[in-house]
Amino acid sequence: MTATQSQPVHIIGAGLAGSEAAWHLAQAGVPVVLHEMRPMRPTEAHQTENCAELVCSNSLRSDDAENNAVGLLHEEMRRAGSLILASADAHRLPAGGALAVDRDGFSRAVTERLASHPLVELSRGEIAGLPPEDWDSVIVATGPLTSPALSEAIRGLTGETALSFFDAIAPIVYRETIDMDKAWMQSRYDEGSAGGDYINCALEKPEYLAFIDALLTGEKGVFKEWETNTPYFEGCLPIEVMAERGPATLRFGPMKPVGLTNPRASRPPYAVVQLRQDNALGTLFNMVGFQTKLKHGEQVRIFRTIPGLERAEFARLGGLHRNTFINSPKLLDEKLRLKAMPRLRFAGQITGVEGYVESAAIGLLAGRFAAAERLGVGVVPPPATTALGALLRHITINANSASFQPMNVNFGLFPVLPEPEGLTRGQVREWKAQRKPLMSRRALGDLSGWLGQKVG
Repeated sequence: MTATQSQPVHIIGAGLAGSEAAWHLAQAGVPVVLHEMRPMRPTEAHQTENCAELVCSNSLRSDDAENNAVGLLHEEMRRAGSLILASADAHRLPAGGALAVDRDGFSRAVTERLASHPLVELSRGEIAGLPPEDWDSVIVATGPLTSPALSEAIRGLTGETALSFFDAIAPIVYRETIDMDKAWMQSRYDEGSAGGDYINCALEKPEYLAFIDALLTGEKGVFKEWETNTPYFEGCLPIEVMAERGPATLRFGPMKPVGLTNPRASRPPYAVVQLRQDNALGTLFNMVGFQTKLKHGEQVRIFRTIPGLERAEFARLGGLHRNTFINSPKLLDEKLRLKAMPRLRFAGQITGVEGYVESAAIGLLAGRFAAAERLGVGVVPPPATTALGALLRHITINANSASFQPMNVNFGLFPVLPEPEGLTRGQVREWKAQRKPLMSRRALGDLSGWLGQKVG
């Protein structure tokens, strides 16, 4: 190894993306200094100093690799040696077809694996402003909670105004305080384990309408001056914002009753609140989709009007925090380097991907790209037909920089699958019904060739 190759790559931020990037660099034989400002400088959302702490939901969403793009991304990352997916699988909780984890066990496992790796140095403290000039390879993975000093430095370097929106945290309820004489266990359409993986609380129409009215009139937290004009991300709206869009909005969103049957009632529920297991012991359940800006006292009062939660005790109440991302299609190249300063790479939510898995996936790619560069090995981005490649191309090439907004992985980001010729109408319908599995099989086939490239 040359003197240059022995120099560490610096990673700023030990969240999902930074942790994943550090792992891939170290596994390739490249030394890493992983900088994390916690606990010296806390954030509004984190509660521990662990790497890869999950601050919102404990779900990594669908694990269906055939029919769901995020499930496909899970499988691609597993095959690429992902630390995040390995830790998630090791701390998995029952959640139907979703990959939910014991959040504490998960983040401890990631931290321990990194801390025990001989090529990883975990450095505590904030990097205020741009990294020192003698750091010739840096990955900025500061996520949605980038410190003000670094945000200002990035803004000054790029000439871009950072875009911001709010991300939201759902409340967590102690399982023993839920009235199971009113609630019941069931997964939607009875998928998942026997008996169901979710606790369900049914509301009749009068109860639902009273709940909506309480959301609309409940006292909300006061926004800071810099927050007042910040747009929300559509995929993570606070429940009171959804309620403002009309009384039926929540019934077609997180409170939809479709696929659920209340065993204690003769008719289907009008609306349903679902709670998902949040830790390995099964003592904590989070309220699915119940992100909120309501004041804590109001949350307790209003949520206890839900049948089954009249005596609920909360391990954590909901909240909101600012999320910051850059205009990646304008600022980054296809290997995630900042065009204005190529020694800087960006990874994770700050690049404009949305979701735990997507953030870690971009960290995986940034780590592999930085390792290849450090070792003098040529490496190309993953094929556009893969979930990794589709997501990367969206944030660097395919998205419109004039209207760029955060995006979850979805099959709409993939190249179109050519329709076979000579099919009857009935055969075309059958083929279209199989498009997602076909795209998934194509992705995994194309991924294998890309993974065959040696990075270390």
